[in-house]
Amino acid sequence: MAVDVTVLLVNYNTRHLLETCFGQLQAASRGLASQTIVVDNASADNSIDFIRRHWPDWELIANPRNVGFGRANNQALPRVEGRYLLLLNTDAFVAPDTLEKTVAYMDAHPRCGILGVRLVGRDGELQPCARYFPTPWNLFLQRNGLARFFPRAHLIDDLAWPHDAVRHCDWVPGCYYLVRRELIDQVGLFDPRYFLYYEEVDHCLAARRAGWEVTFFPHTSVVHLGGESARSDGEITPSGRQIEALQIESELLYFRKNHGLPAVLADVALILAGDALRAARRILQGRPAAPGAHWNHARRVLSLFHRTRWGTRPTQ
Repeated sequence: MAVDVTVLLVNYNTRHLLETCFGQLQAASRGLASQTIVVDNASADNSIDFIRRHWPDWELIANPRNVGFGRANNQALPRVEGRYLLLLNTDAFVAPDTLEKTVAYMDAHPRCGILGVRLVGRDGELQPCARYFPTPWNLFLQRNGLARFFPRAHLIDDLAWPHDAVRHCDWVPGCYYLVRRELIDQVGLFDPRYFLYYEEVDHCLAARRAGWEVTFFPHTSVVHLGGESARSDGEITPSGRQIEALQIESELLYFRKNHGLPAVLADVALILAGDALRAARRILQGRPAAPGAHWNHARRVLSLFHRTRWGTRPTQ
């Protein structure tokens, strides 16, 4: 029987989520010919033993070290047999109808190359799930709370639109990321330069440039916790629970690759301007101890700008 969808999960220290994630995935796969591959990035929480004991029929790739999210997904590509490839985070819990509905939509819309769904938190609160491409300018506005002065600017995580209809968008998050096999054959999957973050942004941009549609599908929901792997390693930013250094590095790599040297220079300049602006605000508010944090962030950005050779190569 031809495989409808290959589900690919990259696990890194999320043993506490696997029973729920895998159980709901298995229930949602009924009625489809599916294949499941798990890539473990050297977890230290007995994830591998749990998978082998409870899910012995699933294919497991056990890496001796953490190779990053994009590279781990790429690593499994030679084993993929499905007409569609679903990248699913281990902290994303699918509804019983999610796989069936999204595969049916892709079957009915052959120009749809990548599809994402409605994402909600554990509390049911809507999360950003159909996003605009980042630019140095919209990142600056979003980070510094200045968007209200520029109402025509498209913020990356804009939620001010109805989420009850299918919508073509710039990119969708990688926690539920359904990709047509023909698209992968044409443009590949993830650029291995990104260790973590910006992989799906870069991939959706490549897909859009190749003429494929990127689609938000609202008629099913996935509960997405967010940041669970990042909790176990690295310095996590308070707002997005991201590992800050990796996020900065991927941002620089993305702008240099896709928009050239002027874009990465503009991004660095606006990041530094934002750090200065936030430090000045806190001084004016009578909180003079805080500027040190902004100065340290600016130094980290400049260091990564140098270490990535102005955004041309990864550091790991």
